[in-house]
Amino acid sequence: MSRIGKKPIDIPSGVTVDVSAHGLVTVKGPKGTLLQDVNPDIKVKVEGNQVVVERPTESKRHKSFHGLYRSLINNMVIGVSEGYEKKIELVGVGYKAANAGQVLELNLGYSHSIFFALPEEIKVATETQKGKNPIITLNGSDKALIGQVAAKIKSLRKVEPYKGKGARFVGEQIRRKAGKTAAKK
Repeated sequence: MSRIGKKPIDIPSGVTVDVSAHGLVTVKGPKGTLLQDVNPDIKVKVEGNQVVVERPTESKRHKSFHGLYRSLINNMVIGVSEGYEKKIELVGVGYKAANAGQVLELNLGYSHSIFFALPEEIKVATETQKGKNPIITLNGSDKALIGQVAAKIKSLRKVEPYKGKGARFVGEQIRRKAGKTAAKK
């Protein structure tokens, strides 16, 4: 991880990075504000239009923290400037998705509808075209939060390996199993 940690993070125009004395990194940009608490051993400095992360020793623990916090701060900078997007595809007969504000209504082959409340930081859009699978699009600035919400939606109906039905990311490859074969006489 030390190679990742040594790379400085370029700050794009319109984004400000502030580091408090207690190790709290604040990144503000056009898409919002994100906060990250940094371990006191790791030093974060803003030098010109770059953020530099430094470690005190070469111990394994400090090396792993070095790369971790550099990656987290880089994800925050990208999130507030460009944002992140995840698309989930619902594959199955009768599977539907609709949203009303921050509530996502899912029909995933169960006897009941699932109502999923989303956090305010995430914007959701559903798209249903005739002859195509419904697609749920999640947008936001916090990469970890979008990934967590997407994983929760996918866990509501996991992809089964025989027919490939379930919730999956758009473009995700699913390992399929061969079904039973008829007995030969």
